[in-house]
Amino acid sequence: MQQRQIWIVDFGSQYTQLITRKSRELGHSAELLTVDEALDRLRKEQFPKALVLSGGPQSVFEDTTDFSLFFKKTDLPILGICYGLQIMAHALGGRVERGVQGEYGHAQIHFTRELKPGWPQLPKQFSVWMSHFDHVAQIPPGFQTFLKSENNLVSGILHENLPRLGLQFHPEVEHTQHGKEVLKLFYEHIAGLKQDWSAKTMLGECQSIVKDSNPGPVLCAFSGGVDSLVAATLVHRILGDKLHCFFVDHGLLRPQDHDHIKILQEQTNLNITVLDAKAIFQKNVFGLKDPEEKRKAIGRTFIEVFEEKVHLYEKNHQIHFTHLLQGTLYPDVIESSSPHKKGGKSVTIKSHHNVGGLPERMKLKLLEPLRLLFKDEVRSLGLELGLKEAWVYRHPFPGPGIGIRVLGELSAPAILQVQQSDQILFEELKNFHLYQAIWQAFTVLLPVQTVGVKGDARAYEQVIAVRLVNSSDGMTALWSDVPRAFLQTVSSRITNEVSGITRVVYDITSKPPGTIEWE
Repeated sequence: MQQRQIWIVDFGSQYTQLITRKSRELGHSAELLTVDEALDRLRKEQFPKALVLSGGPQSVFEDTTDFSLFFKKTDLPILGICYGLQIMAHALGGRVERGVQGEYGHAQIHFTRELKPGWPQLPKQFSVWMSHFDHVAQIPPGFQTFLKSENNLVSGILHENLPRLGLQFHPEVEHTQHGKEVLKLFYEHIAGLKQDWSAKTMLGECQSIVKDSNPGPVLCAFSGGVDSLVAATLVHRILGDKLHCFFVDHGLLRPQDHDHIKILQEQTNLNITVLDAKAIFQKNVFGLKDPEEKRKAIGRTFIEVFEEKVHLYEKNHQIHFTHLLQGTLYPDVIESSSPHKKGGKSVTIKSHHNVGGLPERMKLKLLEPLRLLFKDEVRSLGLELGLKEAWVYRHPFPGPGIGIRVLGELSAPAILQVQQSDQILFEELKNFHLYQAIWQAFTVLLPVQTVGVKGDARAYEQVIAVRLVNSSDGMTALWSDVPRAFLQTVSSRITNEVSGITRVVYDITSKPPGTIEWE
């Protein structure tokens, strides 16, 4: 693995992952480190080409850690964001004050001096995202204030001679205007970095992970989603027929899922075996109502079925699998490292991963070639591998499937209602050319009945909720504003074509406060 240009030190901000993503989008390799990891490396005289100190919920008045080591190497370019700025100011002789009034959400900032000649020019005033209470009252020696907020508080400081920049706002979030340009200004004009991150770079690193693992026969719990498809395609390019993919049909799928798997069987070189497990899932999960009970039962049954079928396959084909291929992504690794703590190492993948429990139970080593990538990077890698855009940009679908889109008791009629309504939604998204404009779209059966009229008679039937959201990574999401004609067509078709449905509602809740799925 190539050395990362940028180290991003995580002080617990909810936006820290976004700094890493935005840095890579700008073409610069970056990795996220805990505070202890970063300090340990610096003590060993290991240095990046640029250092970013993230925001966080702490206060310099409460955290007694000595952060002076971050600033010891004077020619090391450093960007401090929010709390990172306050650390910089506090450690270098400035003064931070407890806030009387914090700045949260959208705020207007303005330049107090001209940027240097040759630097990209930004508007004199623009809107940014703030999230802080303490503030820098006196800047450190050698720095200049070059940005202030509408409250006349320091929003940006720049060292007169050294490559150091501090920002009180968050350039990494979508809410900040010109955020990418601000990050680019630091990386390319202050730190002097050259681009070193691309789809080809990602492909080379992922291939190295596979080759270095030196696996025997590899087993893949294949879902057909972008993560498993890209991971399987990558590994197949290297291992060929040593990769065996198994798709579990648990009866909680949509019509489009069956069609997608058939297409992949026909149009790719992947060896995909479909395991029909509908009967056992029906026995184990039908009748359950509680969301957590449903999730656990579906997960437990998946592992039992998968283990049994795979061992039978091994026996019949006289092979022994050594590795389990997983589409683990960088956010999974980051979340497992307790990023809000100073210690914590990124080693254990969270237990709620889609096939959690399988490696230990089946005594398999993990093969995770995508573990260094974000979701958008996986899509870019898929295109680099030659996969069709329609496959790479399929909407996400949860492992428990329709099991968590039937609110209340799981039953065959309820599952069918979601399957049919979801298919109508899918067809109309395609008809209205909206599918690629939406990040995730699905229907949910609600455990309520309402009065309606059908054929001049009273109907007392159920409700389908339509959920359409846009997001870049699933961490936050906005409900999608779609044409009224589209919603009218979907509603009319569902109430006319899906038995037992009298009413359709549209969910206009963003995340937060809601989650994307209803259960």
